[in-house]
This record gives sequence, C-alpha cells and structure tokens, in this order.
Amino acid sequence: MAGLNPKLLDVLVCPFTKAPLVLSDDEAWLLSHKAGVAFPVHDGVPILCADAARPFFEDEEDGANRGAP
Repeated sequence: MAGLNPKLLDVLVCPFTKAPLVLSDDEAWLLSHKAGVAFPVHDGVPILCADAARPFFEDEEDGANRGAP
C-alpha cells in the first residue's frame, strides 16, 4: 500500500468540522476526533466524502478493530 504523503496530511481537514485529521497507526484511515468519524485511505489517496465515512471510537485508533474500507 502506498503511504499518504506527509505534506498532504498537513493540509487535510475534516470536511464536516474543518478540524485536523490524524492518520491511524495502520495508515488505512484518517480520523476526525472532533466529528467521531474515520475516512478510508486507498493506495495513499484519502476518501473524504460523507458516504465513505464511518463512526470512529477513540479505542480504535490503532486500527485493530476496523473492518475493510
């Protein structure tokens, strides 16, 4: 899997809250702590649309409990 460009991560914000996004430990999700949602990352490309978002719980940050995007 291609990683997310760190420069891109610096400028991305949650489309709902405009708060910064955090990359999950497994680099498969962008997390919006403020909105409580996670957005998938496919081959280094963040998918920041409402249809792709899923609920995110703080204990999931390591990615261990997530389903496939």
